[in-house]
Amino acid sequence: MIAAGLFVGLLCVGGWWVGRDLAPAAPAPRRALGGARLFDQVLGAVATRYVDSLDATVIYDKAVAGLLRELHDPYTTFLGEGRLRRLNEQMSGTYTGVGLQMDIRDGWPTVIEPVPGGPSWRAGVVAGDRLTKVGGQLTKGWTRDEASQALRGPPGSTVAFEIDRGDQHLTMAVQREAVHVRAVTRVTLLPNMVGYVDVNVFNQSTALELQAAVDSLMKRGARGLIVDLRGNPGGLLEQGVGVAELFLDPGQSIVQLRARPGQAAQTISDSLPQRWPTLPLTVLIDKGSASASEIVAGALQDHDRALVVGAISYGKGSAQNVYPLVSGGALRLTTARWFTPAGRSISKPRPRDPFEEVDEPNGVTLPSDTLRPRFRTDAGRTVLGGGGIAPDVIVGDSLTPLPVQILARAMGKHLADYRDALAKEATKVKSAMKTPTDVVTPVMLEAVYRNLEARRIAPDRKIFDSASPWIARSLGYEMTRVAFGPDAEFLRRAQDDLVIQRASSILQNVKVPQQVFTPAATAPR
Repeated sequence: MIAAGLFVGLLCVGGWWVGRDLAPAAPAPRRALGGARLFDQVLGAVATRYVDSLDATVIYDKAVAGLLRELHDPYTTFLGEGRLRRLNEQMSGTYTGVGLQMDIRDGWPTVIEPVPGGPSWRAGVVAGDRLTKVGGQLTKGWTRDEASQALRGPPGSTVAFEIDRGDQHLTMAVQREAVHVRAVTRVTLLPNMVGYVDVNVFNQSTALELQAAVDSLMKRGARGLIVDLRGNPGGLLEQGVGVAELFLDPGQSIVQLRARPGQAAQTISDSLPQRWPTLPLTVLIDKGSASASEIVAGALQDHDRALVVGAISYGKGSAQNVYPLVSGGALRLTTARWFTPAGRSISKPRPRDPFEEVDEPNGVTLPSDTLRPRFRTDAGRTVLGGGGIAPDVIVGDSLTPLPVQILARAMGKHLADYRDALAKEATKVKSAMKTPTDVVTPVMLEAVYRNLEARRIAPDRKIFDSASPWIARSLGYEMTRVAFGPDAEFLRRAQDDLVIQRASSILQNVKVPQQVFTPAATAPR
């Protein structure tokens, strides 16, 4: 695997590395001197004559913000100390706290799941616990961010909080420590013996976590593998390369970085034998899969190692260096663009004019498939360029069903109360559940509506009834989670997930990796 020292850094939505300092700038062309004088004149006029008096620091901050904004690059930004700290936490996968995943239920911070092995988990906190006080402060009305910040602090320090658990009231004192949030959040064997792993970020431990996860599935008899990169915003380039190396052969290229004109392109290639050469593989992507996710999907697709299933990815095809600044914070600067082994640009074209009309929800207009450039994989299959990774098998409707949209608008600011009503009903029927797939009855849906009525936030009955199939689905997931745990909830969700089901059916009928590309395997069932 490529040495860790080659790439040392992080980026919130893409593979990136940290520059230790700003490289010396190239000598400015003579014509730029006029620009420097122009800047000084404008700066002096604003400082001495603008109607409102501005501190010099404020003026320089605005000048920096304007310069970066006019580059029309959403990934080149100034990171204040707070943003840089949060980014480091995200990419390292580690923060100092008590290890709780929370949501707001009925106005109170409520535990969704303690981080396995974390300090709260060891102290006995369980899903469903309501935090009523943290550090002596009443938590009613807090946001998730407020609750999270209150539970964080220096390592070794102690935070006291009070919990309501049914009719029990508990007081705990938990010592804060480094908590690792796993990059691979779900590892399971589907009923047809197809392995499934959900990779939600490329942080410093992603490749090792994925290796351990797949090894465990192989020991359990997995005969195929689904790697789910949907919604994965990317992360460390080094880790994207490391994940691709697990499935490719030595010498196969993974990604090419092209910097500014005059600088040589850099190709990063595999250096180790693949770990599971006989394992059939599918990779799931969607419009939330970005950067390092696209590097992995593109490399495995170009080398015919994985069948890519889902929807066209985000199209974040640039690399950033992060340069610490003496004033605090850092400058994140785009320094290269990357391309797949076949030469496809990952960057999806984006309008510069904020008032330009676009026809896709994420503000991107792509050419039709007939206009997109075509490339060839190692085996001669046709793959599409033009931005983002186009899947081999397109599955899934990214549009929220109209009845659900109407319900969401009707609930407005009360969506959290709606979720709490579902949680209340799920808790109420928990003891009566016999299997993780128990059906949601009309009586249960009626109870949810009555709960909303009692809160005086119920939508029009016709709106609720029109959305009832989706409400029943959400209530079923919540019931299963409360009664049987998150693993059982996932398996219930997977039954309704068209993308997982399609990938699973493809893998179920193949014995060697190359069979996933045959018409018989990919034909709709």
